[in-house]
Amino acid sequence: MRTERQLKDEDGRLAALRRYDVLDTPPEEPFDRLTELVRKVLSVPIAAVSLIDEKRQWFKSISGLEACEMSRDLSFCAHAIQRREPMVVPDATLDLRFAKNPMVTGEPFVRSYLGIPLETPDGYNLGALCAIDFKPRDFSPNEIAILSSFAKLVLNELELRQIANTDGLTGAMTRRKWMEACESEFERSLRYGAPASLILFDIDHFKRINDTHGHPAGDEVLRAVVQRCAETLRDADSLGRVGGEEFAILLPSTDAVGALNFAERLRRQIADTPITVNGVALSVTASFGVSSRTTAIKDVDAWVSVADAMLYQAKAKGRNRCEAKAEATVSMC
Repeated sequence: MRTERQLKDEDGRLAALRRYDVLDTPPEEPFDRLTELVRKVLSVPIAAVSLIDEKRQWFKSISGLEACEMSRDLSFCAHAIQRREPMVVPDATLDLRFAKNPMVTGEPFVRSYLGIPLETPDGYNLGALCAIDFKPRDFSPNEIAILSSFAKLVLNELELRQIANTDGLTGAMTRRKWMEACESEFERSLRYGAPASLILFDIDHFKRINDTHGHPAGDEVLRAVVQRCAETLRDADSLGRVGGEEFAILLPSTDAVGALNFAERLRRQIADTPITVNGVALSVTASFGVSSRTTAIKDVDAWVSVADAMLYQAKAKGRNRCEAKAEATVSMC
């Protein structure tokens, strides 16, 4: 619901931006196609899908200017997100907010700006779709209406992107999105020599839960397990649903011992507290396999395969346990 409270709730706005998981992602054709259309239809040299982070303006797409981000202090769009209506700046040199802005006094010599806030269904402005000209200009009501329509298409693309990346039942990442996160972390770990680990885990005897209590109960168990994971994970960690009752966790900057300790804490957290479904307390356990990146692991598929082999060992040895390579030893404190 749209209220003025959301315009002043910066923490809530940043949380909404994080939920879309779009910052620092590669270019995507739907957004690039929209900024190109804005340039052509409005006859402007620059158009951008701009997202406002805590301290920066980041461009999901920008056409007509070589840039990927800039300081939030320099951003016209940082002002646009503070309002519900389109923001029109006919001549930036005559506007006290922007007259001394380096983007106005120097390259690219911005003169006029039209920005439409990118407002989420729950009323938070993630950024703006903007059209920029190098000459003073009064944007007409028709041009404002056109850009507003394009802004709705941007929000639709963001919503579709979120649906494609998020498991509808649990809210965890889809397998595809989680594997993309693993690819990025694998490359980062190789480049900087930083540790990184994976955990695969599987809910034990899940078919028995479905057969005994029904599929809605099974769905509730899946959601509860994901919630317990979410309470434990760091902001940098990534949780994905990679199978029916199988999940995966990416732990950046975590070595083998740290990953195994984390898996053991999560195993105990799941096993020690029953999950109540329709008034029935269900005892749920899970089996865990841990794989840390080593020089012997050449790609992400091999990395995941090691974790999968360790998960298989955990299930073969009786379930409700964690398994990793022999060099990792778990602390039970």
